[in-house]
Amino acid sequence: MNWTGTEGGRYSLKGTFTLKQIRAATDDFSPANKIGEGGFGPVYKGQLSDGTWVAVKQLSSKSRQGNREFLNEIGVISCLQHPNLVKLHGCCIEGDQLILVYEYMENNSVARALFSSENQLKLDWPTRLRICIGIAKGLAFLHEESRLKIVHRDIKATNVLLDGNLNPKISDFGLARLDEEEKTHVTTRVAGTIGYMATEYALWGHLTYKADIYSYGVVVLEIVSGKNNNSYMPSDNCVCLLDNAYHLQHTEKLIELVDEKLGAAVNPIEAIKLMKVALICTNASPSLRPTMSDVVNILEGRMSIPDTIPEPSAFSEDLRFKATRDIHQQREIHSLSTSKTDNSTGLLTLSSTSAFGNDIHEICSEP
Repeated sequence: MNWTGTEGGRYSLKGTFTLKQIRAATDDFSPANKIGEGGFGPVYKGQLSDGTWVAVKQLSSKSRQGNREFLNEIGVISCLQHPNLVKLHGCCIEGDQLILVYEYMENNSVARALFSSENQLKLDWPTRLRICIGIAKGLAFLHEESRLKIVHRDIKATNVLLDGNLNPKISDFGLARLDEEEKTHVTTRVAGTIGYMATEYALWGHLTYKADIYSYGVVVLEIVSGKNNNSYMPSDNCVCLLDNAYHLQHTEKLIELVDEKLGAAVNPIEAIKLMKVALICTNASPSLRPTMSDVVNILEGRMSIPDTIPEPSAFSEDLRFKATRDIHQQREIHSLSTSKTDNSTGLLTLSSTSAFGNDIHEICSEP
């Protein structure tokens, strides 16, 4: 199943997948074949008739665009091929079904590798460094090297997949284009995940490639530390992993953030450099964040780290952590307001009254 065409022009299909083929590949979307649930819908593992393993993404709703425009957008996305991008094989549009077919990634996501208690992989230090560099190369391609410049909008550990050799590949790139009415750098529909979104995007809807660079910085800290940004709260003074990283940088103890599971196998010089790059990427000022090509050059030793690491002053007022802090506070309020104790049994019951974290933005808030 191949696509033809060139970037920036019209795209035609040599072949598309039928719904019958997709149903056969996934055993009729069997729950046993479900391998994930993304912001755009469920994902199933499937095997085509020629034996090729694929990941089938069943989009939750049809695009606002017509089928012809949608197919052209899919053609554009499929032509974005890079070793660090998940390859799109094709799609299926039948009835109310809108399905994308991607290459299958044997080791799932970086998030599962780092944070899952059941399927956690052992990622040694060289592998983690290679993953960080690979993500940077994939983003540099999307932002700078491709004729079609794409801002991902939702870079996070769950959107970085790992192949059989633990090489990283970015997924879901270009999908936000399929569900937007206007191509603009300012949007009222914010698509992203709290804890990874840059301030200017989360609060004001101002979207540039610098938003992806911020998200990349957060993901790098997660990879180095083995901790989830949103769930890691080492003290009342730190609301997330990124907040703690700034505290440790200020006290010259940044090395303490490195995943203890790595032990003495970690290269401390590389680790410090990688974390400092992450902090530069998460600068509150977009203009002070590096480009992704600069990040690649720094990590591969062709450039030195710029002296622009933000001062860790006034953490409690920093807008970078406002959304995360608000989420934690709303969760506490939600827990208190919805919990009721049955006096006769002593059992605690919970009732949901609001979708906290979704009042302002259309976001995906991960636990």
